[in-house]
Amino acid sequence: MTQLNRSRRSFLKSSILMASGSALAAGLRQAQAAEPASPLMAYVGTFSSPLRDTLPTQVDLPPGNGKGIHLFKIDRETGATTPAGLYELETSPSCLAVNAAGTRIYSANETDRVGESKEGTVSAFSVNRADGQLTLLNTVRSGGAGPTYVSIHPSGRYLFVANYFGGSVSVLPILGDGRLGDATDVKLDAGMIGPTKAKNAPPGSFAFSGHDRTHAHMIESDPSGRFVLHVDLGTDQIHVWKFDGQKGKLTPNDPPAISLPPGDGPRHFHFHPNERWFYSIQEEGSTVALFDYDGTTGRLTHRQTLSSLPPGFAGSNFCSEILVSADGKYVYAGNRLHDSIGIFSVGTNGELAYVGEEWTRGNYPRSFNFDPTGQFLYCCNQRGDNVAVFQVNHQTGSLKFTGHYAAVGNPSIIVFLDLAKVK
Repeated sequence: MTQLNRSRRSFLKSSILMASGSALAAGLRQAQAAEPASPLMAYVGTFSSPLRDTLPTQVDLPPGNGKGIHLFKIDRETGATTPAGLYELETSPSCLAVNAAGTRIYSANETDRVGESKEGTVSAFSVNRADGQLTLLNTVRSGGAGPTYVSIHPSGRYLFVANYFGGSVSVLPILGDGRLGDATDVKLDAGMIGPTKAKNAPPGSFAFSGHDRTHAHMIESDPSGRFVLHVDLGTDQIHVWKFDGQKGKLTPNDPPAISLPPGDGPRHFHFHPNERWFYSIQEEGSTVALFDYDGTTGRLTHRQTLSSLPPGFAGSNFCSEILVSADGKYVYAGNRLHDSIGIFSVGTNGELAYVGEEWTRGNYPRSFNFDPTGQFLYCCNQRGDNVAVFQVNHQTGSLKFTGHYAAVGNPSIIVFLDLAKVK
């Protein structure tokens, strides 16, 4: 065989192999395109039970248009929602928390009694990693009436609960199979109740929601897990606890609490990603406060307070949610009655500057949350019976309405779970 014939044969063989490889690669691409990606799920907790005269206040409670925990699939490109299921509950699962592995969801069921006991409940659910559907694992007592907030300790071994109507916080162990055990600790709030008129309220405000007694509104660990902080709206205090991760016990820090202006009513808080700046939002005072946080001692030092509302606002407003963007550049503050999300830029020293606000496209924005990428913000308009979707501008911090709504009766909270990342 001549050298020319051998070259021709090698060329033909190589061409056939390349063609086969290209066809195989194209087939794999087509197969991959045909396979649906694991969905991005959203879970919306709602107020799902009617008002009862036994509750001490009715400001925040709707007539219960929700049906429990509503499930949605999220379009990763547009932010649009598609209904994907419902776990029916009649006890108002108003707050949800997802564990780090994405295998469990916990709900605070904002009821005021279990049988003869004036106590609420907390439920644990397993997540089907294929379609995101929920299966109830168990339900336990929350340690007080009207549990309004739940969060998970960084270790994943404990669930913290704030009982709004009970004025208490509790620690529940998370068992090996994800179920909840009975409380290892319950602490009752105490202290002087603040005035019905907030010190920093806007001119003409008649905002009054929780200065009738103690009202624990939020509880969460600091990023290290060594300290746990919780706010009491009625006493205008932020409490700081040392946490024993072996026994599940809370011990007062030194000092045990820091006070905010009388009547302002601290509601929620959020740590900056650098873990040194701590932002608190006050429900009746309509303010956002900046504190320096010392992670070694658990101490808070106040540095700045400013209004959550645009300059010149007058009248009544109830603040709700506060979130810091993942990049730490912006803080977002919820305003109910004004029905807006205030946008603030974060300076190099952590201090805030007002940027603007965005209308929430619905009444009474109780909470909002970013999707896992931070590309979209979802706002739960409690009395508007919808969740509105906004696109986030990471350069300016501004929000742009996408035109997408999810119809949900009395939504209270939205959390996300990327099933592709469930362990």
